[in-house]
Amino acid sequence: MQLNSSASRSPKSIFSHTNDDLSRILVPYLQALKIRDLHGKPFFSGLDEQLNDDDGNGGGGFIGSNQLQLNSPARSSPHSNGSETTERFSRKVFVGGLPPDIDEEEITTSFNQYGDLIVDWPHKAESKSYFPPKGYAFLLFQEERGVQKLIETCVPDDDKLYITVSSPTIKNKAVQIRPWRLADADYVLDASMPLDPRKTVFVGGVPRPLKAFELAMIMDRLYGGVCYAGIDTDPELKYPKGAGRVAFSNQQSYIAAISARFVQLQHGDIDKRVEVKPYVLDDQMCDECHGQRCGGKFAPFFCANVTCLQYYCEQCWSLIHSREGREYHKPPRQGRCRPAPGGALSLVLTPTTPINFNCNY
Repeated sequence: MQLNSSASRSPKSIFSHTNDDLSRILVPYLQALKIRDLHGKPFFSGLDEQLNDDDGNGGGGFIGSNQLQLNSPARSSPHSNGSETTERFSRKVFVGGLPPDIDEEEITTSFNQYGDLIVDWPHKAESKSYFPPKGYAFLLFQEERGVQKLIETCVPDDDKLYITVSSPTIKNKAVQIRPWRLADADYVLDASMPLDPRKTVFVGGVPRPLKAFELAMIMDRLYGGVCYAGIDTDPELKYPKGAGRVAFSNQQSYIAAISARFVQLQHGDIDKRVEVKPYVLDDQMCDECHGQRCGGKFAPFFCANVTCLQYYCEQCWSLIHSREGREYHKPPRQGRCRPAPGGALSLVLTPTTPINFNCNY
């Protein structure tokens, strides 16, 4: 589905809501999803005080005094100048279209004028190559200010940022600079809609340039009822990991999304098929016995078939799935376990496979 820039619903970021709105809506929701790096979320300056910091350090998500205030003016584009507020960016920056003969040292020399940095690219350690094999690399700045200085130097063109670099054979080649703005990681469509973790889907394989607002608009056009979208970012650099989550306001839209299993996301030059799955929680009671048959323990199974969509203890799983029409929900003999969204474990199998959190991996 092609993302239409002239969407009927204008992009009102989460920063258009008040502190109380965000505290009431987002914090309990993200805690339920087990988002571990909540103190790094740029929702509002007082977030650290309202959340339990797992590592005990507190305030790890903010650098210096550049804390976002919700009552500040609306955020501008990443390459705007003269803004009254300081944009917040990931310290990891994509640079594409590099000359084929530019090596790591030359890339470092081209960009270290903005701040101390490390140059990286996928599988760099394994390949031991001195040249980015696909013409792109990542700049990992030690301080966020280096990213801001780089952006200020870039030349905008068609909503993209460019800067020139040189290699031994190519002089002043224009390369694209793609920073990640922290405010683009979360988007709330309507603060009046409650966010339900059990009406949330995990979207895998999300193109990294895709913003939460764009993901929300695509999913809302396809299935309707979207009330929130978020892009998963790594805890340290706050850079997109290639996955996201979408919360729906009604069961019908939620079931429609997980029934589709795959969605074709078209974003700019990217046309990618992404997978949609239920967002699995690891602290749910059995929906059948409510803990009475399992001693009050959390349910070890989740059935992702749309006729169930429930958490079960072992006894209730056997009882419910012995009924006619549900016996085919049983898991196959072998499955591959992986960490699931929210810190649980899931089987990477089919939508009819129950998810067992207790498997060995």
